[in-house]
Amino acid sequence: MAKKNDGKMSGNKGEWSELYAFLKLLSQGRVYAANEKVEKIETVCYPILKIIREEQRGTVIDYIIKENEVSVETNANIIMSIPRKELDYNANLLLKEISAHSGSFELEEIAKFANGIKVTKIKAPSADTTDITMQIQDIHTHYTRNVGFSIKSEIGNAPTLLNAGQTTNFIYKVTGITSEQALEINAIDTATKIKDRIKAIKESGGNIEYVNMNHQGFKRNLIMVDSNMPQIIGNMLLYYYDEDIKECDKLVELIGKRDPLGYGDSMMYEYKFKKFLCSCALGMKPAKKWDGLDEANGGYIIVKANGEILAYHIYNRNFFEQYLLDNTILERASTSRHDYMRLYEENGEMFIKFNLQVRFR
Repeated sequence: MAKKNDGKMSGNKGEWSELYAFLKLLSQGRVYAANEKVEKIETVCYPILKIIREEQRGTVIDYIIKENEVSVETNANIIMSIPRKELDYNANLLLKEISAHSGSFELEEIAKFANGIKVTKIKAPSADTTDITMQIQDIHTHYTRNVGFSIKSEIGNAPTLLNAGQTTNFIYKVTGITSEQALEINAIDTATKIKDRIKAIKESGGNIEYVNMNHQGFKRNLIMVDSNMPQIIGNMLLYYYDEDIKECDKLVELIGKRDPLGYGDSMMYEYKFKKFLCSCALGMKPAKKWDGLDEANGGYIIVKANGEILAYHIYNRNFFEQYLLDNTILERASTSRHDYMRLYEENGEMFIKFNLQVRFR
């Protein structure tokens, strides 16, 4: 996403969706909770008192929601007021434009309106996974607090939950393969070379077993989630590449049946993998040392394809975790860019790397 000096704004569907959520939530003054099927829970609604943006480092702007208008303030000084109906009109206009465009695009009329209410960037700068910061009222205690939410849009292409990198490579020992066979397998360069190389390893009598991770920092973060998480994901990733099952809920069901860690209870795998997905959604990244805390300490906001906005608050973590499991898949990234799917020898033993990337369906 880029902002130009002439006040124009450019972004993709996901980035424009963040601005849509900002405008729509200001106009609504509330956000409803979602169940595990991304359906509105009519009885659970979080009143929004204000939305807080930091357009530039050190300059905080408060958008305080009142009965019929929103007061734009900085340092308790009122800059302007804008009718909530006007915010709703522009949010709905933006939704139509997002649906009609693809790739990266500019919207002159929306940019002009946004600039007029002191919004100069499609998304406010953030060092973590927080996309929007709101002051909401706790429906149980009536306590008010500032919380950050990550925004996921269903309007555009499905976003990734965990991005691929060499940091997300898992290492497997391959037995039963000679050096000559390894050279022949590595030479396979078909359009479906990942499947074809796996097939060739099996047909050559090879056996693949998870042994380690490529990046010890990511391994440490996974152990923070659960001490056996590297082994759990390592086995699920093997099933994905070997048997071409990509849906996370199906992979969890499969690992529960095979029980490679000997738990004797399939529910153990589902419980632990949900915690992994939730950690990814709320702040854990492969290459950054994780402290176990949620960066998006409010939860997740979903912008549905029809423009409806729902929230998974941390109070509804069970619904959120089930939503993540039911709506994510494993995905193959570029083999050359991320240096995996090639047999190699170390200390007389054969190894191969598989890459982990998690995307929403």
